[in-house]
Amino acid sequence: MSKLGNIGARLYRGEVGYDFIGKRKIWYGLSILITITALVGLAVRGLNMGIEFSGGAVFTTPQTSVSAPQAQHHAESAAAGHQAVVQKLGSGGLRIQISGLDTKQALPVQEELAKDLNIPVKDVNTQLVGPSWGEEIANKAWLGLGIFMVLVVLYLAIAFEWRMALAALIALIHDLTITVGVYALVGFEVTPGTVIGLLTILGYSLYDTVVVFDSLKEASKDLTKQTRFTYSEIANRSINSTLVRSINTTVVALLPVAGLLFVGGGFLGAGMLNDISLALFVGLAAGAYSSIFIATPLVADLKSREPQMKALAKRVKAKRAAAAAKDAGQDDAEDGQEPGPAEDGAAVVGPRHQPAARNRGRGRPSGKRR
Repeated sequence: MSKLGNIGARLYRGEVGYDFIGKRKIWYGLSILITITALVGLAVRGLNMGIEFSGGAVFTTPQTSVSAPQAQHHAESAAAGHQAVVQKLGSGGLRIQISGLDTKQALPVQEELAKDLNIPVKDVNTQLVGPSWGEEIANKAWLGLGIFMVLVVLYLAIAFEWRMALAALIALIHDLTITVGVYALVGFEVTPGTVIGLLTILGYSLYDTVVVFDSLKEASKDLTKQTRFTYSEIANRSINSTLVRSINTTVVALLPVAGLLFVGGGFLGAGMLNDISLALFVGLAAGAYSSIFIATPLVADLKSREPQMKALAKRVKAKRAAAAAKDAGQDDAEDGQEPGPAEDGAAVVGPRHQPAARNRGRGRPSGKRR
């Protein structure tokens, strides 16, 4: 068995483990800090909405020797101050997006770009996108997200309990907030691919959370009938027993996404791959974190406030205190015993004193009468 497999087996059996629940305040504080950073970035920088949402024009050129920064300068000059986003395509051409252009403005910009890039006007492909279409996409995305959240809460409430449903919902909101905040800080363009990525990571995040919850549900059956473990300790054992599995599935999922993000998007200039892969990469990492450090500790906090779980914790604490006192008493008794002579009054082993034999044949010998 490999070293990692051996560690996983020991974690599953409860032979080793890390106190995730006991240090939950640290994880809560770290998550709050990350969330605040994401919200500040979102408020200060805002989202770089793609042309599909804001409306504008997309110009696609054939192969050219003009670099992307030079083309961006030409495009913003031709568009009279409108922001332009330029991407180098794999064929050597350029994809130039200029937000806020209408039909009347697009034709002069097309001609000016063809002149600056030394390309015939007919070879510059122009595509106009209206803002109403982007608004429709955004509304449908919000509607899909809301339906997904409602269905998740209902499923978890039925399959497990409402506390787990609430904890999973908080974890999902946590993952979405961090992912959107990273988009704002990095400045990546928000496109329909971003929306697809955001909806995809919800499933991955929920998968890790449900795995831990299922283990916790199985381990906490008839929990109040014993006095060995509290609910928080059972929750911590559940996290440890599924820890290696969560790490393995997350790493396996992150590797191809990292290939899309750093190789496909970074070196090949893959356009929309950047939008999808960044959402997936950040969301998968945040989902694995939240299922271990947020969702399960929240369930433990909520369950530990129940009267029966409080009573169980008191019984476990009392039993452990009694066992500790008993062990301490036995240790003191063993330390106080010293070898030495027998105490006064102790029985002495030796020959017993038997009573003197009575002379049963006492009397005079018989003789003749005279």
